[in-house]
Amino acid sequence: MTNQKEMERYSVITEKNPREIVLLRGSGCRWRRCTFCDYHLDYSRDEKENYHLNRRELAKVTGRYHCLEAINSGSFCDLDERTMTLIEETCLKRDIRQLHFECHWIHRAEIPAVRRRFADRGITVKIKSGIETFDYNFRENILRKGIDEADPARICAPFDEICLLFGLTGQTAASMRRDIETGLALNERVCINIMTENTTAVRPDRDVIAVFARELYPLYIDDPRVDILMENTDFGVGGEQIPAREL
Repeated sequence: MTNQKEMERYSVITEKNPREIVLLRGSGCRWRRCTFCDYHLDYSRDEKENYHLNRRELAKVTGRYHCLEAINSGSFCDLDERTMTLIEETCLKRDIRQLHFECHWIHRAEIPAVRRRFADRGITVKIKSGIETFDYNFRENILRKGIDEADPARICAPFDEICLLFGLTGQTAASMRRDIETGLALNERVCINIMTENTTAVRPDRDVIAVFARELYPLYIDDPRVDILMENTDFGVGGEQIPAREL
């Protein structure tokens, strides 16, 4: 990991599919070509250090909602085997019955095995994938997402949930709404991420964000199947950790 600042890696989501969430660390996203994304900077090739960090965060899980989302700035298959085993043990110890992972399209063939692995322990796995948009040209020629399929139904087939990315030049109210409705028709849940400033050359388009906030946010903010992150830290993880004050 190039950024050595400590990040918040555990949080509790109390609305819309209540769950605990942990931001773990793996060996790194294997695609790494998305023009808009710098999440892949949160990685380490040191499995031992990753495991120790992940063990610290998983120890915070209480099981209060019997649901856990485990993300790692990549795909679940970037996590070391000791961490995967610890996730299993944590789920069993804390009575976690539903577990959410993230996965890039290129790793879709690995999904059935991870579903079986946890199903054997009585845990249902839900897989979320960052599709960003169903507009093939925009997704592949501008965002360089690495999804070599144009048919939305085929794209969504391996997954349970998707992420969409809005707030980019070229998007319109109509295109964003079409993406949302397509996502809802083909998936259990949709997570909308609004583009924020990061270290890439892609910049948020404030006019597009204003259109989303004015025309689409009111339509979907109360939909229990739609999460809307106006900031990428709205789930409570990924932001800089604030040191505790000394009393």
